[in-house]
Amino acid sequence: MRFLIVRTDIRTAADTDIAAAWAGGGVLRDETTAPEPRRQIVHAEDREAALLLARALATVGAVRSGRQRVKVLPLDEPAPTRQECWEATGS
Repeated sequence: MRFLIVRTDIRTAADTDIAAAWAGGGVLRDETTAPEPRRQIVHAEDREAALLLARALATVGAVRSGRQRVKVLPLDEPAPTRQECWEATGS
């Protein structure tokens, strides 16, 4: 499985926004509709390589000071092509 390693800026939230989300039972941040701004993107072919790269990115000063974060995201296996399906059936 392939992985995507992303270093992003952390968005700050006002205390009033946090309190409103907490009181209303809502979410403060929705990464699917408004992801954090990306600073760096790296691909890895396996989990071990992805974690090694994530540890390396975590040594960046902005990550260590809490202004940025590192995320490791698994990517779905690509769908087999028509040729691969044909070869798998032996036809």
